[in-house]
Amino acid sequence: MENVRLDKWLWAARFFKTRSLARQMVQSGKVQVDGQRAKPAKTITVGQLVKLPRGYDVMEVKVCELSDQRRGAPEAQKLYAETQESEERRTREAELRKANALYNPHPDHKPDKKERRELLKMKR
Repeated sequence: MENVRLDKWLWAARFFKTRSLARQMVQSGKVQVDGQRAKPAKTITVGQLVKLPRGYDVMEVKVCELSDQRRGAPEAQKLYAETQESEERRTREAELRKANALYNPHPDHKPDKKERRELLKMKR
């Protein structure tokens, strides 16, 4: 396989649930190929670097194989390899998020009417 559209490859590699969602992300500029914005119809080749959002993080993957058919997850993982820097950055940012959650505790329950009034009084 020589020519595969970027949005089709992202869908086949299971980065996005639907092809139209992959197309929207590429059109909005959130997906970059070799450091540049790309269009959904851009043909992708083996060896290119693709940068895309995954939740709170940004993944940088290298294209290893081409496919325009969506298959099972084990086969989809063979289509790409995440770069070492990207993995390290994602783990570091995940640790920072966990540490930040300790400093910003969440209450056990929603405030009732009396507690809301006290909070509003404190804020004023």
